[in-house]
Amino acid sequence: MREQVIDLHMHTTASDGTCSPSELVARVRQSGIHTFAVADHDTVEAVRETTELAGREGLTCIPAVEITAVYEGKDVHVLGYFVDSDSPTLRRFLDAGRADRLRRARAMSDRLAELGVPIDMDALLEAAGGPNSGKAIARPVVARALVAAGHVQHVQEAFDRYLADGGPAYVARIGASPADVVGIIGEAGGVASLAHPGPLRKDALIEALAAEGLTALECFHSEHDEAATGKYLEIARGLGLAVTGGSDFHGPGTRRSESFGKVGLPQQYFDDFVARARTTPATAR
Repeated sequence: MREQVIDLHMHTTASDGTCSPSELVARVRQSGIHTFAVADHDTVEAVRETTELAGREGLTCIPAVEITAVYEGKDVHVLGYFVDSDSPTLRRFLDAGRADRLRRARAMSDRLAELGVPIDMDALLEAAGGPNSGKAIARPVVARALVAAGHVQHVQEAFDRYLADGGPAYVARIGASPADVVGIIGEAGGVASLAHPGPLRKDALIEALAAEGLTALECFHSEHDEAATGKYLEIARGLGLAVTGGSDFHGPGTRRSESFGKVGLPQQYFDDFVARARTTPATAR
């Protein structure tokens, strides 16, 4: 019998994933995942539908979101679990974040046009349901528009040539600090986990956020090898943080898709994380 997996990090078409909620739930079931979280970037639009669909399949979907903060000019992603997706405070905050994503996408589109590789911004917005759809437009969406326009062969090439940090079409985000994001997640009844600290390369930030109410650290991730996982487990242990983990799945054929159904959170860490979440008052998060 195949071992069941707990995966607390995946995305839908509500942000930059390629699977609709129904498609994602079908893939989750087929992959042997029994507990998962949809943590779309700066939006909770897919939470309710995915949770309902998962329940019909006997699966558990934890309400979550991945909020982008800015620290020293770099994106920092903070995962919020067990959030109240109807929280007015959270909704207003996410609305502002999506507005900045739209500003950023337009600015990147302008730069790409100047570089001689224009994309159809109107079509991109229409595919996302319009600027007021509640969907978040992230860099992978712009990358896929470059592929559709025939300027590059695949999303990774789009990042390598144009959209990666420091690239010719890269535009920095304007956003809240990681500590502010941790606070917003707490106000929405959730608990915060710092996402994929390995690729982030800002280890000093972990201790600072722990002092600001960070509950957990994402130690298991598709971009963490065994050494990195061990390193962050040790850091979490030393700071008294719980542990989260997941594949960061964005859809079949996307980067990290080979880890779907394979990279997840061991049961012992999940049980500790849930227990911690249940005993942490919202005012202390």
